[in-house]
Amino acid sequence: MAPAAPFNPPSVDLPGKPFVPEWIPPSITKETHNFAQLKSIDLSLLDSEDPAVVDELIQKVKVAIRDDGFLFLENYGVSLEQLHRQFSLARYLYNNISEEDKERLLFDPDTGMWSGYKHPYGFKRHRGVPDGIEQFNWYNREWRDINRIPKCLHPFMDEIEAFCNYLTKSVNRRLLTLFSRVLELSDDYLWDNVQSHGSPTGEGYFRHALFRPVQKQTAESSKGLRMHGHTDFGLTTLLFSVPISCLQIWGRDEEWHYVPYKPGALVVNIGDTLEIVSGGHFKATRHRVFKPPADQLNEERLSLVLFNSSVGDLRMAPAKDSPLIQREGCVEEQGVYKEFKNRTAQGKLVPTNREWREIQIATATDPTDTVRNRVGADQVLIDGKLMQQREYMGVKVVLPV
Repeated sequence: MAPAAPFNPPSVDLPGKPFVPEWIPPSITKETHNFAQLKSIDLSLLDSEDPAVVDELIQKVKVAIRDDGFLFLENYGVSLEQLHRQFSLARYLYNNISEEDKERLLFDPDTGMWSGYKHPYGFKRHRGVPDGIEQFNWYNREWRDINRIPKCLHPFMDEIEAFCNYLTKSVNRRLLTLFSRVLELSDDYLWDNVQSHGSPTGEGYFRHALFRPVQKQTAESSKGLRMHGHTDFGLTTLLFSVPISCLQIWGRDEEWHYVPYKPGALVVNIGDTLEIVSGGHFKATRHRVFKPPADQLNEERLSLVLFNSSVGDLRMAPAKDSPLIQREGCVEEQGVYKEFKNRTAQGKLVPTNREWREIQIATATDPTDTVRNRVGADQVLIDGKLMQQREYMGVKVVLPV
């Protein structure tokens, strides 16, 4: 494989580009308890001419995605300065988006997409209880039509599009190469056969998100949750590490642990699609967004995320050509793979990838929803643990709240 070229973004000084104040990362928490210990992967080692170095990298990735489903990715081609420019643009969006654009571009989750602007009043189009979470989500249609973009960002779309193209076509492609090698398949197996194409984000989407400090009443009704415990429904999620500690993962000890800050690193988590394609060898990451430690409660959390999606028309099944799966069989330890397998064993169709992601978006509930978020409705107690139990198109999903 040829060495990867580093990210080479368009100039920030082109005529017509307004001045964008520099994003200054907030201070990290002084608390140290209850933080996860995640493995860190140096993506540049994939370029090594020493087969032993590459093999050691693959084995490290194999352990990380089996044990945690979560890992840090470093040395992937984007400098810290280039990354901070993208955070500056996200901050610029929320400082300058007009009320007209907020209304004009308002999202409609009932369509099965988060496309457009999310108001800070819950995850439905109508305004619910304030949750303090604003987002803008780029899908295929946003890339195709600049009129679907807030006007304040029009001068910077060359930078944002170049960034997403690099993340998808360089970083994620190389990450999928590592995962293909873990499955002992050809380097581009997952890229060619599972990853969607056709836009800077394929059938997936890119997100700017701003988490403002939550109001006391909302925090009490949601018990500190900003987003429910869940797994992502796609292929991989690339989330840039930020100083405000809100992201938590569900550990093997069946407890929630904060993800620590690693400047410049990507936090990578495995989605349902990869769990199914790998026959359960890859672990879809159970994670949630929770209130930060006490010394960060009044800080804003700015976030950039790329959600990589598989081809929508596919009905996922294990990659039968994988020598790993042929040799070791499939793993039914947890998650959606077991549910998909049971359904196919009964001769029933599993949802397509598009159906799987759209039904979950359309039926999402807010942490403040006291009607659904209770035992007897969407929640159950299993071995003393509070779990959310939902059924999507005949597939039952049970996840820690």
